[in-house]
Amino acid sequence: MNQRIVRTITPGSLVLAVVLITTWQAPAQDAKAPYPSMAPLDQYLTTDRTAEIALARSAAPAAVSSDAEVLVLGRNGYETAVKGKNGFVCMVERSWTAGIDDPDFWNPKLRGPICLNPAAARSYLPLTIKKTELVLAGLSKAQMVESIKAGLDKKELPTPESGAMSYMMSKEGYLGDQAGHWHPHLMFFVPQADAVWGADLSGSPVFGMDDALDRLTLFFVPVAKWSDGTADHPEH
Repeated sequence: MNQRIVRTITPGSLVLAVVLITTWQAPAQDAKAPYPSMAPLDQYLTTDRTAEIALARSAAPAAVSSDAEVLVLGRNGYETAVKGKNGFVCMVERSWTAGIDDPDFWNPKLRGPICLNPAAARSYLPLTIKKTELVLAGLSKAQMVESIKAGLDKKELPTPESGAMSYMMSKEGYLGDQAGHWHPHLMFFVPQADAVWGADLSGSPVFGMDDALDRLTLFFVPVAKWSDGTADHPEH
């Protein structure tokens, strides 16, 4: 995990974990983690399909999410629950899209609503789908890492397309034990070291992370309102 970015966004919190960024690096000792191994699958699933659809849509304003395709997690992976019309894909990510060393990697409580634009649905979503398949197949963390590397080497997994981005603006998500709901934000996916956005500079509203293993760079832009239009911190 990139500690510099964590300190910049919210001091003392594990932000890159809670926003479910894919920093798949060599596994650490799981025994030191609060969730050392995968919980029973039922703990990651929902018994209310309608509730998961609503949670997925809450990642973006209704003008975006109402016509989006919606995926839900089932026992065999993500499946289409609602067909879309606008090219966006909304879903609720689970803990294994966090960094491989992240203490929340197997946290069954974690729910990360996200709406991907068409470019991200084509070029970033396949990583999430693949990682979910590997988890459900019972692979070890080391095997997962090797499989992702091989997929990228063989170009079976894509690199981000120009314009790939996502909305993470749900106040209902649970993004980790340290930060809970965190803040509404947008994420932008670009090929590794492909852009200079002034991220992480003093006073910059943009935060960035270079993900060597997934071979992409991510930029985060916090926004003032949740997807329902309410202010992030109305008391301020």
